Amino acid sequence: MKIYTKTGDKGQTSLIGGTRVPKYHLRIETYGTVDELNSYIGLIMCQDIDNHYKQLLKEIQDRLFTVGASLAADPEKSKMKIPDLHKHDITLLETEMDAMNDLLPALKHFVLPGGNTIVSYCHIARCVCRRAERLTVELAESSFVDERVSVYLNRLSDYLFVLARKLNMDFSAEENIWIPRV
Repeated sequence: MKIYTKTGDKGQTSLIGGTRVPKYHLRIETYGTVDELNSYIGLIMCQDIDNHYKQLLKEIQDRLFTVGASLAADPEKSKMKIPDLHKHDITLLETEMDAMNDLLPALKHFVLPGGNTIVSYCHIARCVCRRAERLTVELAESSFVDERVSVYLNRLSDYLFVLARKLNMDFSAEENIWIPRV
């Protein structure tokens, strides 16, 4: 099978279900941003971090493919069975955050992105995740989007923030806090 189909050469692409839309369509932008996020998650996984985090990040990548499939489907025409998110997918992120937070010092300041390269990757992924969430919420105003998708992305961005703090602690790096100039 060839990777290229030439069907998108004129700026159109197909949703799951066959509907043709412009490549700049909000639905395409939304799942494209989820794909970008997934790539950053992969970058974090390639770093020298604990296997527990790598395994969870692999599961998150799988869930992001589920999210992408959900977003790529035409809600009115798709007959294909699309994988879905479960409440457990969201509670898993919450449980993981709670466990990490139990080990972290109390958050008394805003945290500036940085500390080390791995932590910076987490912050970049967090920002991309927030963008994906914003796009998903916008898309949901005009078209069907499973509400668990935006909840999952919201929780995932929080998870990436807490993971950044935890990895900063794991690498004995000083947290990069914001002290406002007054």
